[in-house]
Amino acid sequence: MTEPAITTDDVNPLNPVHPPLTVTSVEQAPLRVWKFWGTALWGLLVFVAMFVGQVGAILLLVAMRGLPLDMDSIQSVGREPQALALSVIMGLPATLAAVWLAIRLKKASFVDYLALHWPTWRQLLLGAAGLILVVMTWEIVSRSLGREATPGFMTDLLKSGRDKGAALLLLFAFSVAAPMSEEVLARGFLFRGWSASFLRVPGAIILSSLVWTAVHLQYDLYFLAEVFSIGLWFGYMRHRANSLWLTIVLHALNNMTAVVLTMWLGS
Repeated sequence: MTEPAITTDDVNPLNPVHPPLTVTSVEQAPLRVWKFWGTALWGLLVFVAMFVGQVGAILLLVAMRGLPLDMDSIQSVGREPQALALSVIMGLPATLAAVWLAIRLKKASFVDYLALHWPTWRQLLLGAAGLILVVMTWEIVSRSLGREATPGFMTDLLKSGRDKGAALLLLFAFSVAAPMSEEVLARGFLFRGWSASFLRVPGAIILSSLVWTAVHLQYDLYFLAEVFSIGLWFGYMRHRANSLWLTIVLHALNNMTAVVLTMWLGS
């Protein structure tokens, strides 16, 4: 016995037997990203924006104190722990604004472009374990070579900030503002664009780590090598977990540990 044919009159919203036919699409449009040169040029602009935000904070402090706007005044104020902390903090909104503009011009999602997705606990534990292994390896090498585990000028800065009442401001600057600014630039914007170019993921991890290392040129070659190795691990975890929040948290934990140990527990 055959079933009666379904007519167009049967298919309507009020018919519980034959509801309207709907077609859902499971495919999503590919994310529009800047490729190699676009990412490189915008990355340079983002870095300039970060620099302008940081220098702008120093210039504002100089102007508020009524000092002449010359290099002597800028350098004098810039060496103060409170001023340096404010400078690092003000680099964050400038960085975010420049990255937002670059992504906006591509009409892409800010969250998806930067992979601002929360990692799982397993990914967080794996990332932390790898970071500890890398840091401890360099600690062992430093001790065997008779080197300081922390650059001397950073030790002096942090202890001076502690003695002058700027400990919490420096802690926030180096454990929150700096990791967010640097990760958004390196493992966020640069990695996204370069991994979609001819570099692919391995090349993007290496090149973004080199750029991140170049941001720390105040260190000597030994510490730059350590920064680069940490950057490689961060880049791998950014790819593996597809989460920028993961590397931000790892970066923050690494910096916070160094700051706390130097300020309060170091000899």
